[in-house]
Amino acid sequence: MMPRALDLPPLWMALFAALGWSIAQAVPVGLPYGGPIGAALVVFGVGLMAAAAGQMVLHHTTFIPRRDPQALVTSGLFALSRNPIYLADALILAGLLIYWQGVLALPLVPLFMAFITRRFIQGEEARIAARFGDTFHAYCLRTRRWI
Repeated sequence: MMPRALDLPPLWMALFAALGWSIAQAVPVGLPYGGPIGAALVVFGVGLMAAAAGQMVLHHTTFIPRRDPQALVTSGLFALSRNPIYLADALILAGLLIYWQGVLALPLVPLFMAFITRRFIQGEEARIAARFGDTFHAYCLRTRRWI
C-alpha cells in the first residue's frame, strides 16, 4: 500500500509515463512530426495545469487532492472542464508518449484517466457535493468531467 503522502496524481502520471517509455523503447512507433506535436502537448498541459491551479489559489481553495475545498470554482477553465488539472496530466502523458515514439503506448492515456477518476475524482466530487450541494450538482449538469 502506498503511503497517503505519496499517493498523488503526479506520481501516478510519472508511473504511467515510465510504463509508456518502456513500451516506446521496446517497440518505437512514431508519428510524423511526433516530436513537435508531443512537445506542444506537454507545454500546453503544463500551462493548463498552472493556470487552473492559479485559479484555485485566487479563489482561496486547495488544489491538493483529498483536501476539503473552501470554494467551488466554476468559472474560467473550470467552466470548460470540472478537472482541468487532471486533464492537463492526461495531455502531458499523451505528449510524452508521442514525443518518445510511443504510439503503441497511447492506450495508457484513457487507462490513466479511468484510474484517476476512480482513485481521486470520485472521492473529490463526493466531498464537493457534500459541501456545496445543489450548486455543485447544477455545475455537473452543465460542465463535463474531462472535456
